[in-house]
Amino acid sequence: MNKKDIINLFGFTLFILGFLSLMFSFIGIQFSFLTFLDAMGYLTGFILRLLMVLGGIVLLFLNNTNWKEE
Repeated sequence: MNKKDIINLFGFTLFILGFLSLMFSFIGIQFSFLTFLDAMGYLTGFILRLLMVLGGIVLLFLNNTNWKEE
């Protein structure tokens, strides 16, 4: 695996975990390793979950852009 593949995997994992955590929080289920997000308050946890989703999308977009053509 090269550097680009690792960044894609990290971005995709961040997006999926953030999205699933966001959806699960609406129905009252949590990932056990992400419970610390709600320790600071529900709004802070919600914002951090949104940042996980957006961060994953940004990583995937920036990593898959061909900078040499533009």
